[in-house]
Amino acid sequence: MFMGEFNHSVDAKGRIIIPSKFREDLGEEFVLTLGLDGCLFAYPYSEWELFVEKLKTLPGTKEARQLQRYFMAGAAACEADKQGRILIPAKLRESAGLEKDIVFIGVLNKIEIWSKERWDENNDFEDVDAIAERMSEYGISF
Repeated sequence: MFMGEFNHSVDAKGRIIIPSKFREDLGEEFVLTLGLDGCLFAYPYSEWELFVEKLKTLPGTKEARQLQRYFMAGAAACEADKQGRILIPAKLRESAGLEKDIVFIGVLNKIEIWSKERWDENNDFEDVDAIAERMSEYGISF
């Protein structure tokens, strides 16, 4: 399980260092793909395979196909070097606006990788109480 927030930066070659707290659970090889809200998702291979199986079960609607294409076309296999660095493909860096300062967020079975600027814009928890109340519909209570 991934949790926590870690700040890092992108180097001149487009590489990032995976936080040491995440490296073991992420594994040597993992999948990086487009995320939601303007970030990237990083999945350990075992979690990626579970996610792909769920994508396969979607109905044949146009929306389902678009969602499958979004995650699969943007996916890239990654492998960290001995220093824990990975090269983020240019297309993914551009999509997530990763230029200098970045934030890693552990979110259960995956890691979100944000530009610092986008994270600050999306990191607004003012309505979290109202959201928490609606979660009771899903059997989650606090």
